[in-house]
Amino acid sequence: MRRSTNDSSLMVFMNPKSPISEVYRLLRTKIQFSSKDEELRIVMVTSSQAGEGKTTTTSNLAVTYAQEGKKVLLIDADMRKPSLHRIFSQLNHQGLSTLLTGHTSVQDAIQETTVSHLSLLPSGPVPANPSELMDSTAMRELLEQLKQQYDVILMDTPSVLAVSDSVIVSALCDGVVMVVAAGKVKKDHLKKAKEQLDHANARMLGIVLNRVR
Repeated sequence: MRRSTNDSSLMVFMNPKSPISEVYRLLRTKIQFSSKDEELRIVMVTSSQAGEGKTTTTSNLAVTYAQEGKKVLLIDADMRKPSLHRIFSQLNHQGLSTLLTGHTSVQDAIQETTVSHLSLLPSGPVPANPSELMDSTAMRELLEQLKQQYDVILMDTPSVLAVSDSVIVSALCDGVVMVVAAGKVKKDHLKKAKEQLDHANARMLGIVLNRVR
């Protein structure tokens, strides 16, 4: 079901001509040109800790891809504290968790949004074993299936230092973007988060410095 989008954090959708919207489009361009050898189909956005703005960044980035005419899927891979369904005014009765446990189909789980060309796969009900679901054959097979249906897949994941989910997902993605809140994150925390992603052989595309005065 298509529902209205009225969240003020979707600046690119609400005010596409604003300077902030242009910054998100610049981020999209930088990601696209960060790899000359292969196309980046699945990109994960994360942070070292909670509250740095990764979900807002992922949402607006997804809108910029959709406005470019690409068929985009936004996945809420934070099955512990999901929030994308609220930003896009969608239901969360089924989604990634119910897909991975075989309780729903892809067609029923994915929802259209108000933004043309942009679909949302919400997290679904909070499962008892998020990490195990992420590190499952079902997850790998699902992403392979979705790659056949969408031009770009963006995944919003939990913060790296909080749980292991993001590190697991990073190994399944073509690239990782780290959102860093200026003046909030300690350097050793950021370094530790990057070390964990490096250990999983994640491909770091770059860092988004957020909330710069």
